[in-house]
Amino acid sequence: MARRAVETLAELTELEARSCGDLLERLREAGRQLAACRPGVGAVAGAVGRVLAAAGHESHLELDDLRRLTQEEAQALDDARRRAAASITIQLRERLDGATVVTHSASGTVREAFQQIAPAKVICTVSEPVGEGRAFADEWREAGLETELVEDADAPDRIPDASLVLIGADTVFRDGTICNKVGTIPLAKAAADAGVPTVVAAEVIKLAPVPGSQAPELADIERSLFELVPPELITEVVTEEGTFEPDDIAALVDRVPFLQEGYALVMPVSAGR
Repeated sequence: MARRAVETLAELTELEARSCGDLLERLREAGRQLAACRPGVGAVAGAVGRVLAAAGHESHLELDDLRRLTQEEAQALDDARRRAAASITIQLRERLDGATVVTHSASGTVREAFQQIAPAKVICTVSEPVGEGRAFADEWREAGLETELVEDADAPDRIPDASLVLIGADTVFRDGTICNKVGTIPLAKAAADAGVPTVVAAEVIKLAPVPGSQAPELADIERSLFELVPPELITEVVTEEGTFEPDDIAALVDRVPFLQEGYALVMPVSAGR
């Protein structure tokens, strides 16, 4: 989704514009609309926000130069996300080697890690209401991994058999709260009770510079799909910038200038829940 959103911004730069200001306003309006369509997917806001922030800093350029810079920034972001996945995989190596891993939904970042570092066993939840875990489990069976598919209701009981719970995140908030597929909370609670770590693999682009209490209202399509997982249920968040405990996410957000600026351009901030 984030890639397509950024591609859309790059395509919009090709349309006729009267001035740099006209082009920037068109891009900002499109960015706000793209982020509003899927507010539960923080990578969309993060990606379009980064492109808009970079373009805004170069509004003094000639129009054609601003077009080119925006397109280059979009391509650079796509390249950076591929490198991020590789970096996260390297950091997960010790966690995954020889491990029994429970995973929920079908995270692209988790997929990248499993492709490079095969755990001893994967336990996939069905991940209703969409059920994407079925195809995820089939993928790993075909790849030769020992894989078990379990119903969501049964998954917490399998946690004591696991070395870790490894999930992606749709958004990681400043206070360490994460937004992820519904059904994550029961797994994380069972893991906490059993002393099994819950590890989140997420690129920096998915970080939101607001606390979970100011998470944007979900779109209609998202309300039955996502839930907010409190930081006390998360052991660590692995990003391309390193591994962080939930309490340290705020410091990471502050180290990435485009997050605050870009988010402000595309996302309204809620007063709280």
